[in-house]
Amino acid sequence: MDQAKTQAVKLIQTYIKENITNAITLHELGDASGYSPYHAAKVFREVIGMPPFEYIRKLRLTEAAKVLRDVDVHVIDVAFDFVFGTHEGFTRAFTKEFGVRPKTYSKQKQPIKWFLPYDVHVLPNKKEKGESTVEKTRFIFTQIVERPARKAIVKRGVKATHYFEYCDEVGCDIWGMLVSVKDALYEPVGLWLPSKLIKPGTSKYVQGVEVPVDYDKEIPEGYEIIDLEPCTMMIFQGQPYPESEFREHIGYVMDAIETFNPEVYGYAWDDDFAPRFQLEPQGYRGYIEARPIRKL
Repeated sequence: MDQAKTQAVKLIQTYIKENITNAITLHELGDASGYSPYHAAKVFREVIGMPPFEYIRKLRLTEAAKVLRDVDVHVIDVAFDFVFGTHEGFTRAFTKEFGVRPKTYSKQKQPIKWFLPYDVHVLPNKKEKGESTVEKTRFIFTQIVERPARKAIVKRGVKATHYFEYCDEVGCDIWGMLVSVKDALYEPVGLWLPSKLIKPGTSKYVQGVEVPVDYDKEIPEGYEIIDLEPCTMMIFQGQPYPESEFREHIGYVMDAIETFNPEVYGYAWDDDFAPRFQLEPQGYRGYIEARPIRKL
């Protein structure tokens, strides 16, 4: 990807995010990116895959949905806050985007598929030939945590054993649904299920979000809820990394887990009892993965 285009789109995304509750013009997007309005729109669509004002509309509707889910507020106030000219126009757009009227959503708060935009990252300048961009010494932070009884809302695949196979079977866009679950205990995760939780003809790797053990609200069509027993987990967290090197750093942590001996701490792996899980890789915090253990 052309670095100049990437930088321009990143500047446009930042401007949109900072002005999401204000009217935004194409001229302003051009000024923010350093391009003409026409070229700014062309480059944005080339990189993001949609016109800037479709992106803005989707982002505004998702931000509005977050307010309706979390705050006791009138729909008309949210409509005006996110620059929709009329209550009716906002209701039509919201219903078309999410399949539910905003007033109904504010009361029932059922999971809906939020728009999670791809956040463009500007790659660092290339280093001299032969000079590694990955630090020679890397550290992995580990800790042991106790997880209580809970449930998980999950969407199963067919044969997937890891993230990329799962994306081929299910798609890579279910995160927007999972992050909208109001009573979620933590952020969404990818899980490797133990055999006892795998249904015939379904995948080992799934994606889902944990909820309280007494969760009894509506779940999206195509998803299901499973019970998770109390367990002990060993958490592995790699050091922060530039987004351009995510594969190397994730692989480094995964390799380290495979060669790690928990008996040093008086434990053994317990993959047949509880799911192993990974959090969404984000460079600023490093890659995080957890594996179940039991006391020896």
